[in-house]
Amino acid sequence: MEMRPLGNSGLTIAPLMFGGNVFGWTADEKMSFRLLDAFTNAGFNAVDTADIYTVRVPGNTGGDSERMIGRWLKQTGKRHKIMLATKVGGVFSEEKKGLRKKYILQSIDDSLARLQTDHVDLYQSHYDDPATPIEETMEAYAEVVRAGKVRAIGTSNMSAERVLQSLKVSREAGFPAYQSLQPEYNLYDRQQYETAYAPLAAAENLGVIPYFALASGFLTGKYRSEADLAGSSRTKYVSKYLNARGYAILAALDAVAAKYQSKPATVAVAWLMHRPGVTAPIASATNMAQLQGLFDAVLLQLDGEDLRQLEEASGY
Repeated sequence: MEMRPLGNSGLTIAPLMFGGNVFGWTADEKMSFRLLDAFTNAGFNAVDTADIYTVRVPGNTGGDSERMIGRWLKQTGKRHKIMLATKVGGVFSEEKKGLRKKYILQSIDDSLARLQTDHVDLYQSHYDDPATPIEETMEAYAEVVRAGKVRAIGTSNMSAERVLQSLKVSREAGFPAYQSLQPEYNLYDRQQYETAYAPLAAAENLGVIPYFALASGFLTGKYRSEADLAGSSRTKYVSKYLNARGYAILAALDAVAAKYQSKPATVAVAWLMHRPGVTAPIASATNMAQLQGLFDAVLLQLDGEDLRQLEEASGY
């Protein structure tokens, strides 16, 4: 399997990253372990999580995904096979949030304890923190990198302007710089990434690991009307896609999927893999059938007509 460099970090990544947001939420421990075993046994190496997963799920306390991954790593001994990514900066609690130096230094230790490892490969700013000076944040990252707790840093949910400012601070101060972006990007949500982030990533040689590859499940084709969303926890995320453009995208996905005897979700992820500058999309699965669909996306070679059809339907 082709391994791709993640910016200038020295890290390499297979063309698909497992999204750990489902662990401890829609995938229980037994299923999570099965999914992680199958994912790594198939030759994939990258798992993404965050300290706040799944703090908003009733009965959970935050750190649940990290703890589950940590138990799996301890049980299997596969830490050396994993490019492990986590995040800081989301709202863990009223006291635990943001990108202050003191908080980052505490949060990395908390994450390492939950993950049962001595370092993470990629540590990411989950959300921007305008209240904290960029210099303070980057100095904190420099310290955790110097301590060997983090190999490389990245960012997510940060404006292109703030990313550029952060890169400038790192260069001028001699601090480690962001090596990756984790933007929202999929067949429906294209405009912001393609107009603001893609040029930045190309100019600065940043790795790109998009999240919401399946637009919160909409691009699977499972949700085609408000009735399909009845009783679903995804209603607030998916409703915005139920419009003429969304239906046109589903029609194009259906057509391409039929051509290859595949599924809309597989085609949607394969499209992302074909996009210039994308290192590896992040996608989640809660059962083995969904995971197989992601594996199939890696093997699916879309031709020029397929890409034209999908990009025309999803044009903005």
